[in-house]
Amino acid sequence: MMSAGEIADRIRTGQVSSREVTEELLARIADDQDVNAVVEVRREYALAAADRADAMVAARGSLGPLGSLHGVPMTVKDCFDIAGLHTTWGNPAFAEHVADRDAAVVERLQRAGAIVVGKSNVHAMLADFGQTANEIYGRTNNPADLTRTPGGSSGGGAAAIAADLTYLEYGSDLVGSIRLPAAYCGVYGLKPTNGLVPQRGFQVPGTPYLPSELPNLSTIGPLARTAGDLRLALHATAGPEAPYSYALPRPRHTGLADYRVGVVLDHPAAPVTSEVGDALSDTIDRLARSGAKIVDNWPDGVDPNEQAEQFGRQVELFFALHATSDGDPGGDSDHDPAGGPRSGSDGGPSSGSGGVSGSGLTLEEVRGLDRRRMAARGRWQRYFEDVDVFLCPTSFTVAFPHGSSTIDGLPYETQVFWIAHAALTGHPALSMPIGHTPAGLPIGAQVIGPWHEDDTAIMLAELLAG
Repeated sequence: MMSAGEIADRIRTGQVSSREVTEELLARIADDQDVNAVVEVRREYALAAADRADAMVAARGSLGPLGSLHGVPMTVKDCFDIAGLHTTWGNPAFAEHVADRDAAVVERLQRAGAIVVGKSNVHAMLADFGQTANEIYGRTNNPADLTRTPGGSSGGGAAAIAADLTYLEYGSDLVGSIRLPAAYCGVYGLKPTNGLVPQRGFQVPGTPYLPSELPNLSTIGPLARTAGDLRLALHATAGPEAPYSYALPRPRHTGLADYRVGVVLDHPAAPVTSEVGDALSDTIDRLARSGAKIVDNWPDGVDPNEQAEQFGRQVELFFALHATSDGDPGGDSDHDPAGGPRSGSDGGPSSGSGGVSGSGLTLEEVRGLDRRRMAARGRWQRYFEDVDVFLCPTSFTVAFPHGSSTIDGLPYETQVFWIAHAALTGHPALSMPIGHTPAGLPIGAQVIGPWHEDDTAIMLAELLAG
């Protein structure tokens, strides 16, 4: 199956019609009996939109600067509003909720010419980073091995990309919900710089959207078949909600030989399996052969164990600050990195002298957490003055069997260690496929980039893909 960028080029040049592409995609979705990745479609809308896209090409009308995805059918995670479709968050309480307005990211994708044909599956209330299942739509399976998880909570989107059930996907990432599924399914997934993509229309149903200056770890971003498609989606969606005008910084380099790549491939807190380790080593060897400068070890002043622990505390605070009146957070609510149920989501925020309700933290402790988070961001930013990107595992393992409570003999929450650092600081981070195990299971690597220099990380992944 072609990438979104490739099929957009073919549609714009008349080599194929959007109608044909969209009909074929809808047929594949309808025929799927195994993966269960796409859970709702709007067929009539999609075909009418495809006809309009073809008419514009036939009339040689201007597609404008935002026509990069012209006529390309795609999906979004079932936590984004699409007018006329259900937004359930995988919760039976919201099974009949129908959105009356498109989310900001859906509006922007459609402005770029994309045809959002429907929704991908999520874990119930987005409350697990390793699995995707709920009582409404059931369980999503990994296309590489149906007995294994696609990851969570954006597992439906990652599986849809891997199974050729969509050309492009948009998901959300708080505790690795884009990056882990991307790694487990063998696709590309980007957690953009925090705050880069507006989140209107990404709320628990019934929750009003109120932009907030409170610390927000949750991020929304694309999953795709290629790194170039990540760039197309990010260019279409990045920037403040109003006024909508933003230009992403250009990548620092356009050749592998010019990159300075920081590297850490293993750690006792989340020791990689031999298969993951071998694939990572092969990737670093390739970078070195290309002439890239390899810089071993963590950034100066970064204690990875301490940062992972800090991240867990920040997630608790996130739930307390962003809780809705019924106790559910108004953002990506992945599984608690401490390994238990979501914590800190049993009440609204309070900034009185008693602390923040639901977090168990005093106000001074909250201030201390925020200072440490900003200090961590500063240390990474100083590191990126001399190094262009940081490469490490996305996960210590590959996709594991459904329902696992431990993985390769390690606690379930070990998955969080490698994704915690960029999540804590808000730096852009993507997962890219780097190979397969002998059994055919995908292996992913993570590339962390400088603040607001998402395209520097994307470009490295694109160059590595050759």
